[in-house]
Amino acid sequence: MKKFMIAALAASLSLGVSFTAMAADKIGVVVKIGGIPWFNAMDAGIKEQGAKLGLDAFMVGPTSADPALQVRAIEDLIAQGVKVIGVVPNDAKVLEPVLAKAKAAGIFVITHESPSQKGADWNFELASSTGFGEAHGKLLAEKMGGKGEYAVFVGSLTVPLHNAWADAAIAYIKANYPDMTLVGERYGVAEDVDKSRSTALDLISAHPGIKGFLAFGSQGPIGAGRAVEERRKTGEIFVLGPFSPGQGQKLIKSGAISGGFMWNPKQSGEVFVTLADRLIKGESVKDGDDIPGLGVIKPVGNDIIVDQLLPINKDTVDELAAMGL
Repeated sequence: MKKFMIAALAASLSLGVSFTAMAADKIGVVVKIGGIPWFNAMDAGIKEQGAKLGLDAFMVGPTSADPALQVRAIEDLIAQGVKVIGVVPNDAKVLEPVLAKAKAAGIFVITHESPSQKGADWNFELASSTGFGEAHGKLLAEKMGGKGEYAVFVGSLTVPLHNAWADAAIAYIKANYPDMTLVGERYGVAEDVDKSRSTALDLISAHPGIKGFLAFGSQGPIGAGRAVEERRKTGEIFVLGPFSPGQGQKLIKSGAISGGFMWNPKQSGEVFVTLADRLIKGESVKDGDDIPGLGVIKPVGNDIIVDQLLPINKDTVDELAAMGL
């Protein structure tokens, strides 16, 4: 009887070890804010790629674009013992201590939209900051006829990538279109549709001759477009920037939003998981590697940057929206 119990215990322990070994590695991705189309599409990419690679990959979406909420979410993931933490930061600097804490716990860190992020193993972008900013600056200049006042929105004054896009767009316009004038500096409202709308309305009132809005942040073009519609300025004021085609479909068809460029956020979600899988397995991430979703990479420091811009306009918006973007 005693031998039987010992054998049963050994079998039980063996099964326990097997079940532990079979448990899928966890990957948690903390985004800027939950419940908006852009990050819903990213969530779909995370889940689909996780299922494909046999990983427990999931997204955490804070209720507002508050850096403190991202810190709390990352601390929770550290406590869960995930293998990899992904982040789309609201404030790169604020996250540095908690990312260092994750690294100290042996957790890999991947970021997106945060070039040269301290504490990250890798940061990836599907658009270079210069190329993305200049493309928007050039298109705005074309729409405005190369002259007039314009304003720039970013998601936050502490989001490095949004501000890098703005820097590139403003520099391009200044160098090539001297008759275009920037109103103010830039406004950190473009992750909040209501703040973007109210800020645009205020600027239209304060600057009756304003002709353009460049909004870097997925809710910025939507809010500014609604303001243009409210003031019946469609065709007189041009709104450009990256946004979810499904969310902005009616506005771009009406002309309240004039266009913009984007990358595929679902693809970003897939890349988070693909890179995480390589890190967990100890596979290389180096110059010349061909990585699904990124192509052949040429890292600079801890940044992997490729250019995969998709134009958003009246001709493309329906197809992009049908993709769930």
